[in-house]
Amino acid sequence: MRDLAERALDAAVTAGADYADCRVVDRRVQHLVVKNGKVVTVEVGEDEGLGVRVIAGGAWGFAGGCRLDAASVEETARHAVRIARASARLNPRPVHLAPLAPVSGAYRTPVEQDPFEVSLDAKLDLLMRTDEAMARVAQVTVRESNSFGRHQLCAGWEVIEGFDMPGNAERIATEAAALLTADRCPAGTMTVILDGTQAALQVHESCGHPTELDRVLGTEAAYAGMSFLTPELLGTFRYGSEQVTLTADSTRATGLGTFGWDDEGVPARRTMLVDKGIFSGYMTSRETAAVLGQESNGTMRADGWARLPLIRMTNVNLEPGSSSLDEMIATTKHGVYLETNRSWSIDDRRLNFQFGTQNAWEIVDGMRTRLVRNALYSGTTPEFWRSCDAVASDAEWRMWGVVNCGKGQPSQLMHVGHGAAPCRFQNVRVEPAQ
Repeated sequence: MRDLAERALDAAVTAGADYADCRVVDRRVQHLVVKNGKVVTVEVGEDEGLGVRVIAGGAWGFAGGCRLDAASVEETARHAVRIARASARLNPRPVHLAPLAPVSGAYRTPVEQDPFEVSLDAKLDLLMRTDEAMARVAQVTVRESNSFGRHQLCAGWEVIEGFDMPGNAERIATEAAALLTADRCPAGTMTVILDGTQAALQVHESCGHPTELDRVLGTEAAYAGMSFLTPELLGTFRYGSEQVTLTADSTRATGLGTFGWDDEGVPARRTMLVDKGIFSGYMTSRETAAVLGQESNGTMRADGWARLPLIRMTNVNLEPGSSSLDEMIATTKHGVYLETNRSWSIDDRRLNFQFGTQNAWEIVDGMRTRLVRNALYSGTTPEFWRSCDAVASDAEWRMWGVVNCGKGQPSQLMHVGHGAAPCRFQNVRVEPAQ
């Protein structure tokens, strides 16, 4: 791979590139699904190729190819330069990159048990045992075994075993059946407590995306909009209460956004996005950081060899507080405790949102009482986070994951991490879905 990359870089420079980088990617994927006691999906795929990004004439050019012989690699690099020169004719201002010190090294995700060394039979057996446990609940007529609810981590097969899917399956099936006859969620303005998985989704949509600097600058707007967190707010704007501290941290163990270097070669690091409620930073690239006179904090990643790197969330975390879920419930007069996302909607500036969860538990006089269904809660991002008056401590803080974060055109899907714990918000509008 190194020889191929060096060959591509040499060809790009020879063709007139002022800057060039290259990624060679070899990716294997397995996807298994069991439904109603039958295996319905077994997909095993492998994808390999090379992508070359260059600056020539002050503009970007990119080309990718899956042919990895010497002649094809060199032609891919030359094609990237031709694209850059064509783009330069319409480029309003030359590309400038923030400085970056040279670095070399290797990074490997800590893995106790390589998942690709576990047989397909063993994996299907796990799913079949999970299906059998769900089948014990008679009211459930459709059963499907896969990962959901933000339970995705960057580690080995030991993580899957730690989920204990067969051991939790009957409980989940029982809850699903109970929702069929549960009362509708009460409506009104009340206290809302989010479980860790829903807090992760809230962070993703209303903090992660609006702190991507390319959205702020307008270079990424078509797919999912821009951002209300404009540069004049940096360092002064009250995004949330003093309970709210948010970081982008690509060094956190098991996070889907953990790595050694991003796709521009910037080392992994921890960046403060919101410090005790005050908006403090963005996720940046070398190009966007230069606009603010900063260094890149290493968030450029691409979905495979055939796509350009974009600013992507790493592990965007709601840092732990000092409370606990039990304490939040015990000190709530009336509200709902919400678990596991069901739906999400947010406007193209990441301000107004409405989210729904699968489970909702009504809280009355400090006690979690009945299960209710079809809960929706809505708000405006800064007002919602300013109403946060409690976040659980390290004891309940977990790393969660999102494997389908979409951005860019052509669309790219990225794996991103979110550390979060149960958290409480006051005076939130809640209603049942219609």
